[in-house]
Amino acid sequence: MLNLPKISKQHLIIFTRYPEPGKTKTRLIPALGTEGAANIQRQMTEHTLLQVSKLQNTANISVEIRFAGGNSQLMQNWLGSGILYQSQSEGDLGQRMARSLFCAFEAGAQQVVIIGTDCPSINPEILANAFEQLHAVDLVLGPAADGGYYLIGLCRFIPELFTGIDWGTGLVWQQTVEIAQFMNLSSVYLPTLTDIDRPEDLHIWKS
Repeated sequence: MLNLPKISKQHLIIFTRYPEPGKTKTRLIPALGTEGAANIQRQMTEHTLLQVSKLQNTANISVEIRFAGGNSQLMQNWLGSGILYQSQSEGDLGQRMARSLFCAFEAGAQQVVIIGTDCPSINPEILANAFEQLHAVDLVLGPAADGGYYLIGLCRFIPELFTGIDWGTGLVWQQTVEIAQFMNLSSVYLPTLTDIDRPEDLHIWKS
């Protein structure tokens, strides 16, 4: 029987992709090539996990990685044990995030935060603040400068937040906020940060 890491009341889900050349960070390939784009993906995932490990030094937070590409063994060989690895499976981004949240709450989590690995400015303080805010509000959102969000946190499963969204566009943040307002959800917004998705964003990572 597999000895899987236990889910804590505060649970962090990281969405990432196995860094296979040609299949990751494809919008950066014109600037970096397939190997360079995959290398950026690897570095940003490792950087994000470093920030999360600092948070775990001061808080009882379990960590789950939802991955695309590769498999659980490849992910564990890359990033180590002590982390719950699950495939993102099928569907659009909203369906995949909703599925991960549903599973986490079903497993006993009381506060769940989802982040990606594209935002190098994310740090333990931002993550700790997100979990702290969830003691008092329904929804925590971290807006990204491109119109999406780099973080979403919930204290219960609210599937409506993940339907009817134009994923991958600059409308994601506004559409999510509008749904939250329509549902009368109490919300807190974190500082706006920049994702690294396009060649013009690379200077942020280099700095």
